[in-house]
Amino acid sequence: MSTETVSPVLQTFPLGAQWPTIDPFLFVAHHRDDYPEGMDDLGPAPEQLAGRPLGHDFSEQDGWSMYHGSRVPGFPQHPHRGFETITHVRHGLIDHADSMGATARFGHGDTQWMTAGKGVQHCEMFPLVNKDSGNLGELFQIWLNLPAADKMVDPYFTMLWNERTPKVRVVDAAGVTTEITVIAGSLGETAASTPPPNSWASKPEADLAVWHIRIEAGGRWTLPQATNAETLRVLYAFEGSSVQIGTADPIAAHTGAAIVADRDLELVAGDGGIEMMLLQGRPIGEPVAQHGPFVMNTRAEIVQAFEDYRRTEFGGWPWPSPDPNHGPDAGRFAIHADGRREDPA
Repeated sequence: MSTETVSPVLQTFPLGAQWPTIDPFLFVAHHRDDYPEGMDDLGPAPEQLAGRPLGHDFSEQDGWSMYHGSRVPGFPQHPHRGFETITHVRHGLIDHADSMGATARFGHGDTQWMTAGKGVQHCEMFPLVNKDSGNLGELFQIWLNLPAADKMVDPYFTMLWNERTPKVRVVDAAGVTTEITVIAGSLGETAASTPPPNSWASKPEADLAVWHIRIEAGGRWTLPQATNAETLRVLYAFEGSSVQIGTADPIAAHTGAAIVADRDLELVAGDGGIEMMLLQGRPIGEPVAQHGPFVMNTRAEIVQAFEDYRRTEFGGWPWPSPDPNHGPDAGRFAIHADGRREDPA
């Protein structure tokens, strides 16, 4: 049977707050919160917290959640082992601190790529820095697995600042624009910034890519085939109206699709345009044992991770609170574990 007669869409599924995916990825969390004006302490007005289950607020009440934050929204001190987090912030800011003594404020198109490796504690708080207007927050956090050989490497993070993240603009025959933000991988001659050294993405045979694709209304763009025959692909249409993928029927926004990777596919946006995230990679192909914030290969290794965390706290917590932030006036920056400061410019 000709490949042209086989549907390029293998499976579709609705998109919620957490998106299913395929090896080597573990899942994607998509958070979008229309936060209100912030107070001096970077949290919402106290009366806006009434009725919320603080400490575990995923209610989306009034269009936003506090998550595990009690005053500033976000995720206070918590551990990870055995995988990586890729945190791409579309709107708003994140204040990061970790057990290595590193810290950062990033957002507005930036991405932080953190290898948890043998174990790290970190926090991710969402400071409401605007006092006179709302504080829109939107981020994608992608969990990328590590192969067994790299699960116990030293923790590490890389900043992919918005100003240095490659963006490819393509104009079709009708003059309609597509823009692809290349967070990981390569698109033609355009290569993303270098991932952490022990990432699965750092291995050429992994054929790993993370792209944000925006096609204006009615626009057409051809997604090129992957370079590795074993590569898997998932396309998440998270905003807009609809998209047609090759010869398949259009799928509506807020839908994910596992698609073939062995041929070029024309993507055609509906009347409202479309925004999508694409994840692709060659599978690691190893057993996955996961419990909460730890991802290993066996149940025994999960038990060991909990024992190690209780004994060492993965280096302890050098900050005065579980949810530190950088105040109302700090710009975007990163200070690494070795004391090196990095700024977007």
